[in-house]
Parts: sequence; C-alpha cells; structure tokens
Amino acid sequence: MAAHTVPWLHVVAKQGALPVDLLLPATGRSYVARLDGREMCDTDAVFQQFYDGLKLPDYFGWNWNALSDCLRDLNWLSADHYVLIVEAADEALPGDTSEQRLLFNTLMQAGQRWSYTQRPEGIELGRLVVVMTCDAASVPSLPGRLRSCLEETASS
Repeated sequence: MAAHTVPWLHVVAKQGALPVDLLLPATGRSYVARLDGREMCDTDAVFQQFYDGLKLPDYFGWNWNALSDCLRDLNWLSADHYVLIVEAADEALPGDTSEQRLLFNTLMQAGQRWSYTQRPEGIELGRLVVVMTCDAASVPSLPGRLRSCLEETASS
C-alpha cells in the first residue's frame, strides 16, 4: 500500500523491513504491540491477542464494537504514539472472510481515527501506525482488501 495514500498503514512481507523513522517518531513515548495472526484462529482468539498485546482495560467487552472503541481511545496506555504490528495478518481468521473483514475494518477505523490530530500549531500525522506482515505472495492482494475496507469505513 502506497505510503502517500495511507501513511499510517504498511504491508510488508514476513521477512521485510521498514525504516524505523516510519514507525517511531523522533520525540515522545511510543508503545509497540506485536500480535500474531497465526494465533487468531477465531474471534475470541483475536480479542485475546489484542487484550494481551495492548493491555486492554478490564472493561473490554470482548466483541468487535468494544475492540473498535478501545483502539480509538488507547488512553490507558501512557504513550504519545502507538505502533501496532500484526504478524501473519493474512493468516488471521482462516476460512472466515466475513470475520477477517471485520478485523480489517476495525483496524482501518482505528487508523483513520488516529491518522490526523488537529492542534493549534497545525496537523500532526500518525499517532498510530499499523504494520501488517504477510506471506510474500499475499503482499500484492492484501493492500487491495485493506483499501476496500478503508473506502467502506470512509463512506460510513
């Protein structure tokens, strides 16, 4: 996915790399969460990965709306910037495309929420960065699926 289109979202091959300056800002505290799509075999496992990786609060409701709310808030983490790495994102929720689409939509909504912050001195980019790793063969197709979720999110 082209960085100029969605600067907060990066899709890379499993063994790929991104320059650190795309992920971590020069100032402020950053929180990095690493989730494993291979462990996301069903929705409960997805929620468990996010609960553990982001140290979700105890009031987390273990459903898609609750995950969306938590990702759009993140105030319980004492950080200025957040990096969410979903390893093997293409392997999350295997065989359940509708639930996988809900996962991707949730991530896209969170990314949109955090992508621009209006401040008196101007607009600040990228308080949340999402990195999705996948099999090299999936790199060309995953951005299109994510873009479709982003368009869906923008129109809702």
